[in-house]
Amino acid sequence: MPEDFTIDAGAQVRANLRNGSHMVGPDLPYLPENLPRFEVILGDTVTPITARMGDTPAVSLAAPGTGLAVLVAETIDLTVTYEEFAVFETFVGHKAMPQVAAEHKARGLPDAKFSETFQRYAKGLVAIGDGVGADRALGMRIEIVALANPYTDDISKGMPLQVLLDGQPRVGAQLLILATAADGTVSETPYVTDANGTAVVAAVSGSAYLADSVDIYALPNNDATAGPVWHSDWASLTYAVP
Repeated sequence: MPEDFTIDAGAQVRANLRNGSHMVGPDLPYLPENLPRFEVILGDTVTPITARMGDTPAVSLAAPGTGLAVLVAETIDLTVTYEEFAVFETFVGHKAMPQVAAEHKARGLPDAKFSETFQRYAKGLVAIGDGVGADRALGMRIEIVALANPYTDDISKGMPLQVLLDGQPRVGAQLLILATAADGTVSETPYVTDANGTAVVAAVSGSAYLADSVDIYALPNNDATAGPVWHSDWASLTYAVP
């Protein structure tokens, strides 16, 4: 999550890796072994992001130019263990994939002490100077692409976003939008992608946004004592509307 979404040319780009919900949560330190892809893209220039181990914020670097900067972070597989089925059921329901809970039962998996691996694919849009430029698909397994520049384009009728899964439009999937208004109020609105994997979402001046789309699938293991039984891939995109 960028600390500032619009900065002057030559200023520091600063952003945090955050783990939480409703746009709040602890800021995670920079751990290079957890981030196989960590870079800032400005036009055709790709700059790896480096820091000292443990640094917070994880991103703190001089702006590499002017225009629309895309901060990119991909994690390795991480693991979470569920002590209660209700927590897992709530999670998959919130991500509009309640069929996963039914499949869990059908596979004969236990109601407690089972694990899931997950991987995050995060992008953040920062306007440096004039902020001119465009987002694009970056080859992530699951990805949210901004089809307009929120800092320079007319998005008075909404912000168009596209969800891609394995490079193809993710059709009929939930795109969850969390918005932080100027007064700090956080709201959550679900959208469903169309036949092109797109949705036009609300765009209120003075608000910061986090777009989220999650894919959950079964791993080829029905023995919860032998290892993880589910995997989820999380796409996110953060940006602001001036």
